Amino acid sequence: MRLPACLCLAVFACCQAMAEPVTIENCGRELVFDAPPERAVIADLNMTEMAFALGLQPSMVGVTGLTGWYKVSPEFMDELGDIPELAPKYPSLENLLAAEPDFFMSGWYYGMEPGGEVTPDTLEPYGVTTFVLTESCIHVDDDRPVASMDLLYDDMIALGLIFDRSDEAEALVADWRRRIDAIAEATAGREPLRVFLYDSGEERPFTSGRYAIPNAMIGAAGGVNVMADMDTSWGRTSWETVAVRDPEFLILLDYEDDAGYLARLDFLKQHPAMSQTRAVINERFVPLRYAELTPGPANVEAIEKLARAMYPDAF
Repeated sequence: MRLPACLCLAVFACCQAMAEPVTIENCGRELVFDAPPERAVIADLNMTEMAFALGLQPSMVGVTGLTGWYKVSPEFMDELGDIPELAPKYPSLENLLAAEPDFFMSGWYYGMEPGGEVTPDTLEPYGVTTFVLTESCIHVDDDRPVASMDLLYDDMIALGLIFDRSDEAEALVADWRRRIDAIAEATAGREPLRVFLYDSGEERPFTSGRYAIPNAMIGAAGGVNVMADMDTSWGRTSWETVAVRDPEFLILLDYEDDAGYLARLDFLKQHPAMSQTRAVINERFVPLRYAELTPGPANVEAIEKLARAMYPDAF
């Protein structure tokens, strides 16, 4: 049975000292830790940045799914140090087990696929506990709440408990909450702008629905996601659906590839329906990177960027 978020945190709090095993609910599973993991593998850019935020590098023996998808900054590589990348995209079971891990942080479609070779069930017999990114749980459990910033906060607090870094995790989350509250105060009383996130796709756009963290981020910045009624986390819709909702502001996902986010804006300017929307006519947009739009520490600065771009006179 899945516990409400507030109850989960109450359970967390009782186990912080690690004098007793830490038990947490994660994506419908109960995970028990007798001691902090010592050989962790972390998947994807956003989750690796979550691990960096808690200074978990000494407990990491590998990362996966970075260079096959994204460019990574020199600062990121400095933090990664000599921790090896085990697979550039999705890892195989062989990739993971070769590193002899005791912990894997990943997510559905963030390094794992339902029914795939690497899942919590396939790793468990090898002594590997899998912590699943909460945002991705919607892919295996359709009874999830609409995205809120708790997707980030609760996962960070859980990581802190698992690795006996609760004080650090609590301090991070407290600072993030303070910064988000400051944005809410600055934008209070304004009519929320209608926002469309354009990830990719020309025939049909790929974007964020109600269960993905950008839905919460847009709300935290004082806007409203025009695709908030899309009953998924990330998915495709039609250009006609987006255009009729006349977004006033765009988030353009910046994959830092050769074409860049401006290629997406150029495409929208040429599109018969989207070119007539207020956001495109007025060229109101902000580019945000992948790590800024998936659950991780970069979310908070991204919300600040978004809010300042939407309501420049409020700051």
